[in-house]
Amino acid sequence: MLKILSYNENEVRQDGSIDDIKAGYNVWADLANPTKPELASMYQSFELDNAALEEYLNQSKKPQVRVADSQKFVLGLDIKFEDAKTLVTEGVFFFVGKGWLLTIHADKVDLQSKVKLLFQQKKKAITESSIDALFYSILANLVDSYEQLLTSIELTVSALEKRTLHKPSKKMLEYLDTLSRQIIILRRHFWHMRDIINYLTHTEEDKDDVKYLKIVYDDINQLIEMVESYRDNINSTRELYIASVSLQMNDTMKTLTIFSAILLPLTFITGMYGMNGVDLQNLVNLPIGFAVVATTMGAVTVGLFVYFKKKQWILSGEDENIMDRVGKENDRDAKERKKNSIESFSELGNDEAKSSLSDSDAA
Repeated sequence: MLKILSYNENEVRQDGSIDDIKAGYNVWADLANPTKPELASMYQSFELDNAALEEYLNQSKKPQVRVADSQKFVLGLDIKFEDAKTLVTEGVFFFVGKGWLLTIHADKVDLQSKVKLLFQQKKKAITESSIDALFYSILANLVDSYEQLLTSIELTVSALEKRTLHKPSKKMLEYLDTLSRQIIILRRHFWHMRDIINYLTHTEEDKDDVKYLKIVYDDINQLIEMVESYRDNINSTRELYIASVSLQMNDTMKTLTIFSAILLPLTFITGMYGMNGVDLQNLVNLPIGFAVVATTMGAVTVGLFVYFKKKQWILSGEDENIMDRVGKENDRDAKERKKNSIESFSELGNDEAKSSLSDSDAA
């Protein structure tokens, strides 16, 4: 579908035509999901660059810029969340010439309402300037929409941080991985857009309308910094999730250990009374096998106790405070240095005494 808007400093024509360029109007032609005849018509009317048009035919989605003698081509991206886990990118192809601007994109991208809003907010700034002012304003609007994506990610990460403390789950970890991949994709696209804007800012610095691009360049730099901070937040949330799962596992093991500690002596007593051939009512005539079993059990118990004590798993006592240990070591070193210094002074005193005696003998 083709929509053409013509404007100058005096009027804005919603139903313009390409021929308005000859009358001194700036013309914006917006083409959504173009058919082959419509694309061929635009190609002939604006004498589009073949290499740039090839990028559209290949449906490229890598932001880029091409500058020729009579026109320039910029590929920007419209990025949205289709759902909470799906990030959708659509290419917006800009062809800019003297007095005209052609945009080609999918019908999912609504440039009409954005441009309408731009004319309402800063009509004079656009109508009294060249077509570059409209081009730069649309680019700025695309970059502004990126901030909404990061706001959505920020709210999602904050919600996950709260849920991680109370009820961590495997789905949350998968969702964090999805967010991490989305952050990587956004950072790559933002870098490409920053390179494009930086290139245009330097190549067209002699134009008055380049001031719009300088503002956009600052905005995209802030967005890149926000992306980096959100990536750190996601990593910290993942670590918090792992710590919460570990604490839950420790609590579970503690509960199971308590139950085991309660049931273990009961099981031991039940096992003793359930031994075949043992009459506990007549302890005098116990069989020799019972004594062997009891001795073996005692030996195993003592052996395990000694092994656990050696490994410092039980009765290890409190570890000495590291600061106290360092203090003791410093005191010991100080005493040794003091002792060495006293000995050195003593030796020095003896040497001086010997030298004085030798001097008196000589005299």
